[in-house]
Amino acid sequence: MAIDPFSKESGLTPPRFEAHAVLVTHDHENHNNIETLSAKGEGVVFKITGPGEYEFKGILVRGFWSFHDSKNGKQKGKNTIYIIEWEGMKLAHLGDYGEETLRSEIQEALGTPDILFLPVGGGDTIDGEVAAKLANQIEPRVIIPMHYKISGLRAKLDGVEVFMKEMGEKAEPEEKFTIKKSGLPNAEDSKIVILKTP
Repeated sequence: MAIDPFSKESGLTPPRFEAHAVLVTHDHENHNNIETLSAKGEGVVFKITGPGEYEFKGILVRGFWSFHDSKNGKQKGKNTIYIIEWEGMKLAHLGDYGEETLRSEIQEALGTPDILFLPVGGGDTIDGEVAAKLANQIEPRVIIPMHYKISGLRAKLDGVEVFMKEMGEKAEPEEKFTIKKSGLPNAEDSKIVILKTP
């Protein structure tokens, strides 16, 4: 599964890979470059581009609309939050979430996810300070920060360090993170995983 495949206009080289499905949180060239994907196995890539409930290959995906900015979408429009239930785990991907608080229906749908993909770099989304407040409110087992400044990226964003400082945490970038229910930390021992960039 791929989520928000980016384009070369981002300043980064998009990877080419196979996927059964692609989720797009909002229609922007740095999030909807579906052409870089090819179908894994036979068939076509299953495309999910907005709110609703979807199921494929035993994976349940629920999409909920949110705002891309803190002005009720007046500046950047809407964004889709995806909650993915797979192999007994719940993953939540906030996309380009821009609201400073969680609406009650979103909070209820999120519950306590096993893994939370959280934007932290500011710009068109929440910054490190707001992201830390939301992370502490949601209390996932694993937080994977995203949408922050890395070498080569053209977008003007803060680095992940701002979020880490707000969380009072330090973490070394990891080469890869394998998602398995048996490998998740206990709820009390939540972990922040920073993935190494190419």
